[in-house]
Amino acid sequence: MNKIVAGIDGSQAALAVCAAAAWASQQLQTPVLALHVLDKSEFPTERDLSGNLGLGAQEHLLEELAALDSQRSKLALQQGKLQLKAAREQLESDEAFAVETLQRHGSLTDTIQELEEDTRLVIVGRKGETHANDLHTVGSHLENVIRVARKPLLVTVHEFRKPRNFMLAFDNSKTAKAALTRVAESPLLKGLPCHLVMVGDDTSERRSQLEAAQQELENAGFSVTGIVQPGESVATVLVNYARDKQVDLTVMGTHGHSRIRKFFVGSNTSELLRQTDTATLVLR
Repeated sequence: MNKIVAGIDGSQAALAVCAAAAWASQQLQTPVLALHVLDKSEFPTERDLSGNLGLGAQEHLLEELAALDSQRSKLALQQGKLQLKAAREQLESDEAFAVETLQRHGSLTDTIQELEEDTRLVIVGRKGETHANDLHTVGSHLENVIRVARKPLLVTVHEFRKPRNFMLAFDNSKTAKAALTRVAESPLLKGLPCHLVMVGDDTSERRSQLEAAQQELENAGFSVTGIVQPGESVATVLVNYARDKQVDLTVMGTHGHSRIRKFFVGSNTSELLRQTDTATLVLR
């Protein structure tokens, strides 16, 4: 059975990730894998210190530095285990379908790619431990995950509550149509009212495109409010609409995996993630 992979660290974002994972687990009837990755760039398993002190360095100083590195890594490993234990307890308290834990030493993106075949949904926080006080910061780990993840990605903000509704950003592109079809076919958002939003001038062509998209969602059982919203910045228009209508979850399609596109995050997706106050579901 596919799993929901929930990225856990020592930041406040972990609480929101657990809450989102428990909700998604119930909706999809899918187990949660709470994942903690000890970043190899911060806590290398081995480090060559021989050149750090210059010629004539005393051997015992190198040994002490190596011992300190080893102790730091062990402490980080133990801290991660405690974080996973707390995550399991939180997920079980929130009645997740089932819970597993996994700790890895490596990189978050590599680990997510390794687990991808058995993954149904990835959940991460918008910011990590290094950006704990920056409410609208997109962490570097998240940007990397967006670049490589092929599975749906749910990005939480400072807190998460069970969505009462959602907004689907639609521009009639191939990507947006694919995202709309995935929403219509998935049980994740079933039963939730949908705000279907196109950004731009209110033309007859856009109205026709919007109506066709709205009909597809209604045929799948969704209650849909369709609207063409004027504005120049797609991200700003969507964020303002979500705040005005008290939207709990934003859904967007993003770019595919061509050799060029994989090196950057789509501008609208990236900017929305920086501005928004709601959780965002990013679909390939």
